[in-house]
Order: sequence, then structure tokens, then C-alpha cells
Amino acid sequence: MSDVIQLLPDSVANQIAAGEVIQRPASVVKELVENAIDAGATSIQIIIKDAGRTLIQVIDNGKGMSETDARLSFERHATSKIRQAGDLFSLRTMGFRGEALASIAAIAQVELRTRRNEDEIGTAITLAASVVESQEYVSCPVGSNFSVKNIFYNVPARRKFLKSNQVELSNILAEFERIALVNSEIAFELIHNDSELFNLPASNFRQRIISLFGKGMNQQLLTVEVDTSLVKISGYIGKPEASRKRNALQYFFVNGRYMRHPYFHKAVMQSYEQLIPVGEMPNYFINLTVDPASIDVNIHPTKTEIKFENEQPIWQILSAAVKEALGKFNAVPSIDFDMEDAPEIPVFHKGDAVKVPQTSFTPGYNPFKNSSGKYNRPDYDWSKLYAGFESDKTVSQGPVDEDRQIFPSKVNRSFSSDLPMDEPVQAETLVSKMNDSAAPASGGQYLQIKGRYIVTSVKSGVVMIDQYRAHVRILYDRYISHIQSGQGVSQRVLFPEMLQLSASQAAILLEIKPDLEALGFDLADMGNGAFSVNGVPGGIEGVDVVGLLNKMIETATEKGGDVKSDIHESIALTLAESAAIPYGQVLSPLEMEQLSEDLFASAMPGYTPDGKITLTVFSTEELSKRFK
Repeated sequence: MSDVIQLLPDSVANQIAAGEVIQRPASVVKELVENAIDAGATSIQIIIKDAGRTLIQVIDNGKGMSETDARLSFERHATSKIRQAGDLFSLRTMGFRGEALASIAAIAQVELRTRRNEDEIGTAITLAASVVESQEYVSCPVGSNFSVKNIFYNVPARRKFLKSNQVELSNILAEFERIALVNSEIAFELIHNDSELFNLPASNFRQRIISLFGKGMNQQLLTVEVDTSLVKISGYIGKPEASRKRNALQYFFVNGRYMRHPYFHKAVMQSYEQLIPVGEMPNYFINLTVDPASIDVNIHPTKTEIKFENEQPIWQILSAAVKEALGKFNAVPSIDFDMEDAPEIPVFHKGDAVKVPQTSFTPGYNPFKNSSGKYNRPDYDWSKLYAGFESDKTVSQGPVDEDRQIFPSKVNRSFSSDLPMDEPVQAETLVSKMNDSAAPASGGQYLQIKGRYIVTSVKSGVVMIDQYRAHVRILYDRYISHIQSGQGVSQRVLFPEMLQLSASQAAILLEIKPDLEALGFDLADMGNGAFSVNGVPGGIEGVDVVGLLNKMIETATEKGGDVKSDIHESIALTLAESAAIPYGQVLSPLEMEQLSEDLFASAMPGYTPDGKITLTVFSTEELSKRFK
């Protein structure tokens, strides 16, 4: 029997390693830009084509490489950062494993042009799938110029699972923001499809935050500064009133490297307790500087998870620093004793007599009598108020809103009693395909229970409908139809609301903008991540539009992909859940009847789009058993 264990060819081993290091185009951008930073670059230009599918080019003015170094840089585990195992615990650079360029070259076509300052001529190397195709001398500026073309061209399965261009661009922008934030002393330029997205000059940390996320951030930042023998903490936190329910800007950096750290995140969140509403998140941009020997950055392939030797004491220092910043800038409510119009509080001296406060009033005063002592009676014929009304005329219910359809009428005639049963009834019959015996008859009697359920009779017994879930089902069907037909009704707003997004969020919004416009949203791009909401779908009055759009962006980011139907369904469901009538809203009989009719007109009346039951049918036999 022959041996079964074999050494993998270098090309296959490189592709396997690339699967850990290079997950998407954003990974290539991250690795190349970090290498440029390690090379001492003061200016970095990033050029992207088709969200990185066609081209990722990174040009820097760093120290460059010699002819030999340029060739060795694409070999696995070739690095200038470490010489022995002990160096792993004193890292002061971004990259160190020597896998990045080898992994990139394994799954793309790569060209490198580089020159050192002391060299008169540079080196150009071309590779494809880890194979060197050419190497020659060229004339080029000092620094390095990497061009990565046709990513995953030789791994079709990996290329197939890339998301849409807008989603991949959003991931690239997210990586770019993290690197550009903490390296504010470096000038960055980002170009996508010949359009300049960012041009960031060298600046300080605060100015870099403002350049990336808008001028409005300047008034929201509070300084955090503390220096101890264990850790140095610097950066900014957001004012409590600037907190968000979604998409908060939260960044931790350690020794110039972006990291995720749930434990330290909890320290910041606890400092905001009682200052922000439950469920909201503050912004923060916090730099931690520690001894490299006290952390391990080699526990995760992307180096975003870092292990600290002194987590608990750093947690306490961080928490105290954030609380101090909030208190120092009067973010914590306090009593102001220096008010100009503050009432004077008398000082009590021992021995002073206590005087009872005196008041004066006229005992015989009557506001309904005039000076002559007669009662004031208005000389007005109140019968004129009812002129033109007929005593037996019923009150009109008024038209029903075409998009919303269910809303409280001016005259509410609903009931709020319980079914005459000793305990809640568990549904034994779930309706997925409704027939004539289960649908309520037109003109029937409707009963609302606790502002949540609608009860009416059907041929087979009694049906109980969850009013909120039923309306979600109805609105979802309508919004899906609007997206597919592009015929959503838009309602102009009197005062447009402003939506401020990061570059990565703006990229996602631009991807789903046609679908939002099909629903009825009218969005105008104001530049620098700002959008004006000039119109909203009819029937969602009173909904937090900015919060709703942020939720839709988050949902689209999570879904991603080129499958438009998935994104359409997510957007329609998010809007339906936000616009549906809430629990506790009292409905008139006409509104309950309209809701029931619309529900049973649906192709799937028994369930919400996410699979929750909308109604339960109690058969006549079941009701009879309860009265035996």
C-alpha cells in the first residue's frame, strides 16, 4: 500500500494561507497600506477599480526596496520585522509574519515597482499565481508601487462569493477609515473608479476624525487623556447627546493598531450609564499605548483581537478616564449656583423669630360678577352653533389612507374586554392557506382586546388576529410590490432631515438608494456623507426616519451579496415593522374590518414575512367544549 501523506506544492500552500490572510479586496488594501506605513511613508495613494475586483493599487513614498529584497518579499515568511521568536513579543510594526505579499501573489496578478533613495534605478517585478513572470530595471520614484489585478482570478470559487461592488467598497472604506484615523500624521488619498473619495492631508488626531466623519463631529468630542506607568490613554469620546441607536463610531487602537475588545468596550459603556438612553451607543476614538511585551497581537489571522497581560487594571484606568472626561466637560448634570436670576436664600441665625408667611386676598371676590354685583352672562345665541346639523345624521368615518389604511379615526368605538375564558387559549389551528370558512364575513362584528388583538366570527368559529403582526404582513406585501414596480408614493416633508453617514455607510446607501426611492424615499446627496431626506413613503408619519434609514443600511450591510431579492425583502420588512400600527392603539370597527380584509387578501395571511403567527382560529367545537 502506497503512502498517503504528501507535501503540498508551494502554489497550493500559498492559496491555503491566502484564505486566512486575504478574505476580500479590503484585506489586500489593509496589508499593502500597513506595509507602506512600516516603510516610513508620509504620503499614501490608494487607487481602486470596481471595488477592488479589477485593480488595487497602493503607491507610497517610503524607503523602497533593493532588487533582492523586492524578489524575496513575495516568498512565504520573508520579513524584515523579526529575526527570532522573542521579537514576536516586542513588535512595533503593523505587519510581521511575512505572509501578506505571498498570499496576495498567490491569488492575483501583481506588479511591483520600487526604488530606494540611494539607488539610481528601480526594480519592476511581475507575478501571477505566485509565479514570477518577469523582473527588470525601470525608472520610478522612491518608494513602492503595488498593483494587484484580478483578485481571485485563479480561485473561481472564492471570486464567486465576493459581495456586490458597493458592499466590497464599503468594506474597503471601513478598513481605510481605521488605518487613516490612527495614522493622522500620514497624508492619504483614496480614488475609486477615477473619482476621488478622500484626500486627507497630514494633521492631528482630532482633525483627522473631523475630515473622515464630518465637521459636525467637532462639537461632539470630549478629550480623554491619562498617562500611567501601565498604560497611556488618549483620544476622544462623544458627548452623551450625540449617542446613536445604530452605527455608532467606536474605535479602539493599541500602539497604532486597530483592535476589537469587548471587555474595554464594556468599561466605556458603563461610564455612560444614566447619561444615555438604554439601547443607545456613544462614539469613541481611544488610543492605548502599552509596552509591546505586555500584549500578544498574534492570536488572530487579521490581528484585530489582542490579548493584554494587565486587562483588569487597564479596564479600571480606562473607566476612570472616561468618567473624568464626562465630568470635566459638564457632561454629567450638575447644579449651577451662579445663575443670575437665582432666588436669594435667606440665612438662618440662631435666636431669630420664625415668622409665618402672610398672604392677602379678597374673601368676597367672585370672578363671575361684575363691579355692579351682577353676573356676567355672554349675550350669544348658542343655538346658531348647531345650525345646519341634522340630529339623526351619523358621523362619517372619513377616507382611509391608501398607504397606511389603518390609523385612529376621530371617533373611536372599540372595545377592550376579555374573552369569557378562565385562561388564555393556545392556538391549535394555524392558518397558512385561508379558505372561505376562515375569512370573516363583510359587515361582521369586531372586538378589540387590550389594544392588541382583534376578534371576530367566521363560518368555522372565531378568529383572533394580532393587529401589529397583521399590519406588518399587509405593509410588507405592499412595499415589496412598490419596490418591484417602482411605483411607491412619496410624501414631501416640510422640513427635510439630514442623515450623516461614514464613507462605508454612504456606499451601502448608494447601493440601496434605487430601492428606497421605489418605496417613496426622496434622498439628495449633499456630499461628504451627508444626505437630505426630502420625502418619505406615504403612511409612515411619526416614524424616526433617520433611525429607520440607519437600520436599513445596517440590514443591507449584513445581507450583502448580489441577490437583490434578499435585500429587497429586508428593506421591505424593516419599513413595515417601523410603520405598522403599534400595540395599544385603539381601532374603530371600520378600521378593524379594513385590517381584516387586507390581511385575508394576502397570499400568506397566517404568518408575518419572518415566520411569526398573525392569527389563530378557534373552531365552534373547541368553544363548545369549554362550556360543558
